[in-house]
Amino acid sequence: MLRLAVLVVSVFLLGGTTVACGQADSPTGHGRHSETVTASPGTSVPTGPVIAIEGMGFSAVGPVAPGTEITIINNDEVEHSVTSRTKGLFDVHVEGKGRATLTAPQDAGEYAFYCLYHPAMLGTLTVK
Repeated sequence: MLRLAVLVVSVFLLGGTTVACGQADSPTGHGRHSETVTASPGTSVPTGPVIAIEGMGFSAVGPVAPGTEITIINNDEVEHSVTSRTKGLFDVHVEGKGRATLTAPQDAGEYAFYCLYHPAMLGTLTVK
């Protein structure tokens, strides 16, 4: 019965229009690259590749070279993460309306990622 209740709540949260994000429970120290950043006034416009987070989703980013610095801009009000499905590869946390950077892996390949706080948010980083 408890499993059914958890399933119903999970389906409601993933399919509903309101998603809560508890920043008080934000994990820290996950993976090799973990940071939380808040926005600051007068932040410059990024010149390289960008992953934008908006409307509880990730924008697509074209292929990048190994070691490229990617700017992550969170346009949502809630905290999100860009967390590699490959444990420990990258895990960058960005406060609502904040920005952070992610260094692309050194090896070519496709790297699936998601948001720890909102697991239905998915993306892929291609390194060539």
